[in-house]
Amino acid sequence: QVQLVESGGGLVQAGGSLRLSCAASGRTFTGQAIGWFRQAPAKEREFVATISRGGRTTNYSDSVKGRLTISRENAKNTAYLQMNSLKPEDTAVYYCAARDSAWGIVDVKEYDYWGQGTQVTVSS
Repeated sequence: QVQLVESGGGLVQAGGSLRLSCAASGRTFTGQAIGWFRQAPAKEREFVATISRGGRTTNYSDSVKGRLTISRENAKNTAYLQMNSLKPEDTAVYYCAARDSAWGIVDVKEYDYWGQGTQVTVSS
């Protein structure tokens, strides 16, 4: 089992920045790909970004490409989502997830472990 805990969410003005963290415990973190997803009220959970277990391969949704950056520090069992140039439409609960594979994918159903989420609110 892997336990994931997100932190770093909050309220920010449009154009501002936040850095989300995802701390893992339990099974080794280094064997898993990590994904970030988000869910806005009355909407389905959607893919944001993913990173391979080695950290060399990343993938982003078109809506966040160029503004959000996913990274990981395996020695600290932690993944990050640096969020710049935030927009009101980025407002959502952000979740990190892990899957028992080297590679991250966009399908929310393919992830094995989930955190509890952290709220990000961007005001206009």
